Amino acid sequence: MKKIVMLYGQHHKGSTYNIARMILEKIEGEKTVTEFFFPRDLNHFCQGCYSCIEDMKLCPFYEEKEKIIKAIDEADILIVATPTYCMHMSAPLKSFFDLTFDMWMPHKPMESMFSKKAVIVSTAAGAGTKSAIKDVKDCLFYMGVPYIIKYGINVQAMSFTGVSEKKKQKIDKDTSAIARKLSSDSKPHVGIATKFMFLMMRISNLKGLNSSVSETEYWREKGWLDKNRPWK
Repeated sequence: MKKIVMLYGQHHKGSTYNIARMILEKIEGEKTVTEFFFPRDLNHFCQGCYSCIEDMKLCPFYEEKEKIIKAIDEADILIVATPTYCMHMSAPLKSFFDLTFDMWMPHKPMESMFSKKAVIVSTAAGAGTKSAIKDVKDCLFYMGVPYIIKYGINVQAMSFTGVSEKKKQKIDKDTSAIARKLSSDSKPHVGIATKFMFLMMRISNLKGLNSSVSETEYWREKGWLDKNRPWK
């Protein structure tokens, strides 16, 4: 049973939403799906208080974040969908990542993130999907996600109904290929870039160069300052 979490950077169900759903529906096998829409499910901006660095439960918005973090922790696959707004990811989705920066490798990453697959979907009427997808990819990388598929497309329309049939045929073919990759039960390989970043953060903790003593204690409890690794 695959557990899939959908993170939408918008409420409206336009081209980005429809393409993300196409991928979801084509993933083979039994699956459970949990969806979150921003800002509906987390309508706050990070206050920069750094309380989460000491303990994520100290975040003033933790009660709303908790169910999202729990779902992500338990998921096998993440599907992140954001329309391209002003050449970048949507502001509500950016706010979500701001509010979970304590889960990045420089701080207290969740062990489960190193075994997940993810796909990022973004559309634009014109240009900008590349930079929007990079925004999300950077966040997922620093969270430890080792396997990330990127899919951006210029739909040349303001709604999915306005997308040409030729382009919809391409989208159908592309989403089928992506779904096949996500359907595999094989564990994703953790690449050299992720391992290198993890090693740099490990050294930072060993030398006391991190943001907080609580971070070093977290890494020590995980055994990461010794020989344990989250991908083993």
